[in-house]
Amino acid sequence: MTRSTGRVSLKSFTAMALAIAAAVPATSNAVDVRPIIKAGFGLGGDTVVSVGVSNSGSTSTRSIKANQGVFFGGGASILTDSKEFEAEVSLSFKFYTIAAQNGRVDWTVLPLDALVFYRMPNVRLGGGLTYHLNPSLSGSGAAGGLNAKYDDALGFVLQGDYVLKNRFNFGLRYTSVEYKRTSFQTNPLIVASTPAANPRTNGIGFVFSMSF
Repeated sequence: MTRSTGRVSLKSFTAMALAIAAAVPATSNAVDVRPIIKAGFGLGGDTVVSVGVSNSGSTSTRSIKANQGVFFGGGASILTDSKEFEAEVSLSFKFYTIAAQNGRVDWTVLPLDALVFYRMPNVRLGGGLTYHLNPSLSGSGAAGGLNAKYDDALGFVLQGDYVLKNRFNFGLRYTSVEYKRTSFQTNPLIVASTPAANPRTNGIGFVFSMSF
């Protein structure tokens, strides 16, 4: 990790801690801390790479978008005594795969979220910071030799959820993160474009979470 990346990491984690602290008003005497699990998927964003895919004798071009992928993870929910404010910290694994008969391309990232919500009956609205760890692109099989690494990146999330029984959350979120490529290798046999240098997520997603 470079010195500049380390400074960004420190600032991001400091900001996350401040966001969590801001979710607990000084008048609150107690908080309810609960473990959570979450899952969902994202759509949209800039194209990271486009590849040619052959299946059953036909050839087509498919792309991976920066915000694209399925994610799952866990963390903690911190709910104030008044039930009006909630902070949520979570770490997830997010991935998207283009698979063919003789190879595959994988896009993976570890999103670390620190979010604050204002709660109303059956609804919570909020947002916060997201820090994406180890964004990477890798190919195997016929796509072997395709690789790209990106710096850890700081961005933000806006999210709105429908809350059921004070435990289940069904939401829509917007994620904005810009990645910076640090290294790459390509495979001219299957790659229709060089892995993008600075792709941005800037896309929507759907998320489900449950507290215990």
